[in-house]
Amino acid sequence: MLPMINILIHALGETLLMVSVSAIGACFFGLILGLALEVTKPHQILPHPQLHHFLEIIINTGRSIPFIILLVAIIPITRFLVGTSIGTVAAIVPLTLGAIPLSARLIESALMELPQGLLDAANAMGLNSLQIITKVLIPEALPGILNSITMTLVTLVNYSAMAGTIGGGGLGDVAIRYGYQRFDFKMMFLTVLILILLVQLIQSCGHYFVKKCHHR
Repeated sequence: MLPMINILIHALGETLLMVSVSAIGACFFGLILGLALEVTKPHQILPHPQLHHFLEIIINTGRSIPFIILLVAIIPITRFLVGTSIGTVAAIVPLTLGAIPLSARLIESALMELPQGLLDAANAMGLNSLQIITKVLIPEALPGILNSITMTLVTLVNYSAMAGTIGGGGLGDVAIRYGYQRFDFKMMFLTVLILILLVQLIQSCGHYFVKKCHHR
């Protein structure tokens, strides 16, 4: 029993490392892309149809590629960046790239929910584009942005489990090597249970911070 617990604890640590590091990158670039998507629309503060159309193509292309295929397709890029295509560190690269389009689209949706009157009031006060983004758009859309980050984290937990199928480490790797290949139902059950609890914890924390923002 003790060796099984040690394996699960080590795998959980790998999963947390993969998810946390890739979430930072995905949410950072997702915020930038989501903002760019929103502000470059017609009648927005920085209208640029060509750039908006280009970003739409990039993000839609990224979202249309199944993650399991992305894992294999960018192996040369992963090997170039981190020196290997196997292991926890290597899995961070496809996890980040796979989650950026999702994060960008979710953050764009959060920004779209803001009333047009908010931008009209900001323009009437003489705020420039950067001030509108930093002092109006992001603060007012913060609950939606935090909800987007929560959804991105949950998705990354699922992605990290898939990364385990090609040697990415973490709980997915344990489920495949011990649960599936060795027909160990107990290990498979415990792995799935930990993943469920992890998702529930992330979702609960996300709801807590969103509610705190709503009561500013």
